Amino acid sequence: MRISNGMRAGVAVVWLVLAGAAAAGCSSTVDGAARCRGGCGPVVEPSFPTSRPTVSPPTSSATPTPTTSATPPPTPGGQTLPPSDSGYVYIETKSGQTRCQINAQSVGCESDFTNPPTVDGEPANGVQVTAGGTMHWVAGNLGDIPTTPLDYATYHAVGWTIDASSDGTKFTNDATGHGLFISTEGAKVF
Repeated sequence: MRISNGMRAGVAVVWLVLAGAAAAGCSSTVDGAARCRGGCGPVVEPSFPTSRPTVSPPTSSATPTPTTSATPPPTPGGQTLPPSDSGYVYIETKSGQTRCQINAQSVGCESDFTNPPTVDGEPANGVQVTAGGTMHWVAGNLGDIPTTPLDYATYHAVGWTIDASSDGTKFTNDATGHGLFISTEGAKVF
């Protein structure tokens, strides 16, 4: 049986319409623009499920145990927080109002600041400082990170010293001395 050219064209049109309808039902768009202000780079989210690390409060009467391994002992004056497989340490302040991700190059925190600057027309809810002391505000979200809750004490993580207090949290890069003090009132770089 021979099919005419007109019939072939009709069948082709039907297939194109069906394919177009199927494709239209499988897509969606969201108005707006993605925002990332420098330093966002290749952020690696942790692979889940990730266990939540626990931190015991530091004790002042503890006597350090001598080590014989090639690994250097933890820095005096605080507990060392181990990084994830991606090289990040995720913390949450005792108040629960500030969460941060820390790696060797930078510290990024999010909080509900009382009077934040505006980033692209939106109030900033995040701030990042580099080991070199450069700070910038961001509007973003750290997502569902497995944070370690901090007590008001001193900690060490991937080359940073963290001093957590009821007034805020101070991050100091051990190599450069630069860092950030953050609280819900704002952030200051040094």
